[in-house]
Amino acid sequence: MVKRERFDHIDERLSAIKGGRDYVFADMAELCLVPDVVIPPKFKVSNFDKYKGTTCPKSHLKMYNRKMGAYSKNEKLLMRFFQESLTGAAVTWYTNLEPSRVHSWKDLMVAIIR
Repeated sequence: MVKRERFDHIDERLSAIKGGRDYVFADMAELCLVPDVVIPPKFKVSNFDKYKGTTCPKSHLKMYNRKMGAYSKNEKLLMRFFQESLTGAAVTWYTNLEPSRVHSWKDLMVAIIR
């Protein structure tokens, strides 16, 4: 029985390497909160004070919006690079967001405040 489990594990890993659909991360697009964002040429990510999830999320959102002010009309870009301003527990929260529940920048802001 142990040999069979090891074989199944190796088979699963090989399928993942080949791009098999049965592995959890086979479709990378499913992992991205904003898969169809268009990043402007010469775009450079600002340096952010990292939000850990232990202080006021509204203050963090204000600072993030100020640093990204030049891109305030581009919701997808705001959403895509928001993860760059997070660390620790806040990153864990972000990576566990259900993409089907976040369709706009406003949805993301409401989610972090909750």
